[in-house]
Amino acid sequence: MSENYLPALEALLMLATEPVPAADLAEAVGEPVVAVEVALAELAEFYTNSGRGFVLRQVGGGWRYYTREEHAELIAQWLLEGQRGTLSQAALETLAVVAYLQPISRGRVSAVRGVNVDGVMRTLATRDLIEEVGRDPETGARLFATTGFFLERMGLSKLEELPPLAPHLPEASALEAELADLAAQSAAQPQPPALVEVEDV
Repeated sequence: MSENYLPALEALLMLATEPVPAADLAEAVGEPVVAVEVALAELAEFYTNSGRGFVLRQVGGGWRYYTREEHAELIAQWLLEGQRGTLSQAALETLAVVAYLQPISRGRVSAVRGVNVDGVMRTLATRDLIEEVGRDPETGARLFATTGFFLERMGLSKLEELPPLAPHLPEASALEAELADLAAQSAAQPQPPALVEVEDV
């Protein structure tokens, strides 16, 4: 595995929340699809043979990292124990964005916060504070909203009882307008990968 673009492939795959087609990865690193497919297969074999705690699999027409099956019980226990902890500042901020702009996609939450929120969103979903409620009719992106358990923990009976946004924050409509501008800019020119935010629970 001497290809100098392997680290770039690994970095892109670390950000993936769904299987990424080899063609998309090839376009991102500027290499032929066939060469990238060979590199991905070599990476997958390398991870398997080196006994890492994760594997690289080709699933659903794309590639993505997965934890090894033998660690499933440990991961489940860790996640359940994490539910008893308090939410980090990153989780609270992400939860607030979902609460005030729901239903909202992960991409839009990331745009508002300025960082990748995939890990934080998974934590909130695991704790039953947010849930998937459908897909965006235009983009097909998964949409998320708060749950009944969220209202219970907040001491509310309905979303309308949420306190108004602080005076120094933009209204939801203004945020939506800003997100629309960001989407238009993204379509017009390539954007660098978002910063990855590590969720601590």
